[in-house]
Amino acid sequence: MRLLRPKSLSGLMLIGFTCIAAPLLFAIGGAALQMTRLSERSEQLVIHGMQGTRNNQLMFQQISALERTARLYQIIGNADLLDVYARNNERLAKTTRELLRLLPDAESQDQLQKVQAEAVRMQQAITQVAPNSPAMTDLVNTYPKLLDMSSQLAAHTNVQIDQELANLHVATDNAQRELFMESLLLVPITIIAVGWFTFLFGRPIRAIDRAINDLGRGKFSRPIAIQGPADLEKLAMQLDWLRLRLLELAQEKNRFLRHMSHELKTPLANIREGTELLMDGAVGELQGSQREVAGILRENSMKLQHLIENLLSFSAWQAKSTGLEISEFKLRPLIKSVLENQQLTLIAQRVRLNVQIEDLSPQADRGKLRLILDNLLSNAIKFTPRGGTIAIHARSERDQLVIDVVDSGPGIPADERNRIFEAFYQGKLPQGGHVKGTGIGLSVVTEFVNAHGGGIEILERPEGGAHFRVRLPLRQMPGVLPQRAHAAA
Repeated sequence: MRLLRPKSLSGLMLIGFTCIAAPLLFAIGGAALQMTRLSERSEQLVIHGMQGTRNNQLMFQQISALERTARLYQIIGNADLLDVYARNNERLAKTTRELLRLLPDAESQDQLQKVQAEAVRMQQAITQVAPNSPAMTDLVNTYPKLLDMSSQLAAHTNVQIDQELANLHVATDNAQRELFMESLLLVPITIIAVGWFTFLFGRPIRAIDRAINDLGRGKFSRPIAIQGPADLEKLAMQLDWLRLRLLELAQEKNRFLRHMSHELKTPLANIREGTELLMDGAVGELQGSQREVAGILRENSMKLQHLIENLLSFSAWQAKSTGLEISEFKLRPLIKSVLENQQLTLIAQRVRLNVQIEDLSPQADRGKLRLILDNLLSNAIKFTPRGGTIAIHARSERDQLVIDVVDSGPGIPADERNRIFEAFYQGKLPQGGHVKGTGIGLSVVTEFVNAHGGGIEILERPEGGAHFRVRLPLRQMPGVLPQRAHAAA
């Protein structure tokens, strides 16, 4: 079952940001809520503590004022003191009502209600007893007991405040632990979310990047199919359409090259045959100038034949209609044959050869290796000035055949070294010779070298010129060549 995906890349990005931001916002919101609760609780505790302490102090002061008023009334007996007592008692009643509202537990409230009841009883009693009487003395001696009750109430209230502070401290510690655990849980969740959405973003984008690179390198065999947002899938469909179109154009190009090459071979063969007849004197002995013209015709017909063979080899290889025919053969005769085919051009250009070939018998496709050497030599001749030197060295090195082809020409510019092996690419430097190249010689070399499981590289030459080095296995592993040939194709 296919996973549900958003229809666009922007939708996927929005979902990704939401999934990553949601845990963070949840953690921030939870932390803010806990901090608000703790702040409100601590604020209420401070307010209640201050109000309770102030009311306790007022209660002590008011009880002391009642005691002083009662003692004055005992001594003086003035009835106005009863009014003063009544006002002080009213203040005490107001203070106890406020304090009763602030007390959190039932025990403190019961104790405060006892203080209230005792204060009411004493007010009623003071209006009923006579001054300077034993009953009045007993009543006045009751006030220290009332103060003791108030002191116990204040002490109990302080204990309650301390308990609330301890509870607030415990709640703060618990909140810190919860926030810490949430943070520990949030980190892996965020990392997993980031990794998952990075994978969702990166996989289709990497697939598109690989598809574009394959198209740029001329690899059209792999279909382009991408799973992801709808807009990326649509882009993949467009790229696949472009791949099919490029593949069709490449096939058309190869068919055109094959047809044209075959069409050119027949008249070219007639031209070469007629030239050979002229050179052999079949129609009469040629004079010096006539023989020279016939030699020029023969030389350029051979060059044209070489170019047509390259075109045929390239188109056949691109169409996967050929493979490797491995055999064991002597290397020296093969290179000698290549040099003999280019002998007229070498003499005309007055190019000196430096040939050093070890006595080797490689296992390879003789025809493909001949084309490799022929194309490298032709490329060297093109760029070697008249009177220059071309070196061809072949040796064995660690079960490999190493072939070096070096010319004394202008060399290869650094900005062209990555492109000269591309098909139909021709450098900016001027070429020698009467027939200009097609730009596929080095491409054919690369294809055939890769098919053998080897490699080709360009080496630096401080003294100038181009230096190509080909490395091929001296012995081919059984069962490997078909895959290599197919990969090269």
